[in-house]
Amino acid sequence: MIRIVAGAILALASAPALAATARFPDTLITAATAQIGVTLAYDPQYRKLAYPMGDVPIDRGVCTDVVIRAYRALGVDLQQRVHEDMRTHWNAYPKLWGLRGTDRNIDHRRVPNLAVFFRRHGRELRVSQTDASTYKPGDIVTWRLASGVPHIGIVSGESVHGRPLVIHNIGAGTQSEDVLFAYEVTGHYRYEPEAQQSLRRGSR
Repeated sequence: MIRIVAGAILALASAPALAATARFPDTLITAATAQIGVTLAYDPQYRKLAYPMGDVPIDRGVCTDVVIRAYRALGVDLQQRVHEDMRTHWNAYPKLWGLRGTDRNIDHRRVPNLAVFFRRHGRELRVSQTDASTYKPGDIVTWRLASGVPHIGIVSGESVHGRPLVIHNIGAGTQSEDVLFAYEVTGHYRYEPEAQQSLRRGSR
């Protein structure tokens, strides 16, 4: 069953980005939801990845991998886009890891980097810790956990008690859960790919 669903995720990720805007946010949410029951573990281990379209094994990952895999269903490779943006605008990104240059194996898998990318290339929206109506399906939300660790997820199209569920991986694999206000919200973004925007496959 995992192989079948994993194949469906890969098929979504490899589909051409035609009329991406018309499919947003439905395809994004579908691709994120398809990871439930497939990505079963939280694994922050550093790995050397292929480029572009590199990924860790589908049965594991971190919170950022949920977002990365979902956007690939829209023809958007955040690995490549974050890497290229960081190469060109290095000073715009946080210096939290002591790096002197980009690392295309990990840069896109770090929440603070994704937050900067979405702020620069998407829309930064109002943050609320209580108003659930602020958050729409397909929005990207970042949090600070009680431990101080940053977290990220995708707002789903389903809700409980008026609060939209969030698709994320916080430790037990990809889940859809009522956690929107469980942690301190630090960012709220909407990154809608342009219509007919295709991947640039040239390696850098």
